[in-house]
Amino acid sequence: MSTINIKRVKTSEIELKDRLVSIQRVAKVTKGGRTFSFSAIVVVGDENGVVGYGLGKAKEVTEAIAKGIDDAKKNLVKVPIINNTIPHEQIGKFSGGFVFLKPAANGTGVIAGGAMRAVLESAGVHNVLAKSKGSSNPHNVVKATVSALAQMRDAFTVAQHRGVDLGKVFNG
Repeated sequence: MSTINIKRVKTSEIELKDRLVSIQRVAKVTKGGRTFSFSAIVVVGDENGVVGYGLGKAKEVTEAIAKGIDDAKKNLVKVPIINNTIPHEQIGKFSGGFVFLKPAANGTGVIAGGAMRAVLESAGVHNVLAKSKGSSNPHNVVKATVSALAQMRDAFTVAQHRGVDLGKVFNG
């Protein structure tokens, strides 16, 4: 699948909400002892089709989260959402992490694990069935989920890309 349909978004015109996906304490062993620092994975979105993720590293937790939010605002993508769900099934992959996203009927809710749930809720998807396969590392799961969402195309985009009218996309 090509990445032609990834639409970058400017942060200035939208109100973003952030969610902390994971925070980890890492240690560097030196001659003087252990030096601790923190890494944070943060997902931001406007809950209306725009989502992004970022990674922040710092000596303190609050600084790491702030850096993660700044990084996430630089990597925003637009996601097509139709009737509070995704337009079609999609598989996303990043490194060892695989995710499978499937549209769901109204009232189903977000059926997904922790890292995937944060991304889908930040994007504004209210009804979806999702399964994470392979690596359960939050870094890989978040990146695979954003990859899957970025590859989504709605019927209007498909019709425009093929150069046909909207009815022909559904009826062949």
